Amino acid sequence: MSTSEIDASVQAELNRLRESIDNIDAAVVHMLAERFKATQQVGRLKADHQLPPADPARETRQITRLRQLAQSANLDPAFAEKLLNFIIAEVIRHHERIAEEAGNGNADGNGSATAAEA
Repeated sequence: MSTSEIDASVQAELNRLRESIDNIDAAVVHMLAERFKATQQVGRLKADHQLPPADPARETRQITRLRQLAQSANLDPAFAEKLLNFIIAEVIRHHERIAEEAGNGNADGNGSATAAEA
């Protein structure tokens, strides 16, 4: 069935739902941008004070917390954890770059950072 064959009321509902999805996607992008602004500040603070990028205990607590939030929101906790791990990996990359630029090479090389920072 092509788009031109869809009932007008169905098409209108589809358009309404897609517009809602587009708005949510925009909000997610803006929230991620704000999150990364904060993690960049954390990275600079850590580089300035030669602090390690990782806090495994905090990361574990944050993953547990996020999984609980996901479950209460009827979102697959495994998906939420995968998303957080993806974000953490990006934050680690940023922190390593910041440390290198600061000239103190804070990267610990084990690929972990705190979820709170990530």
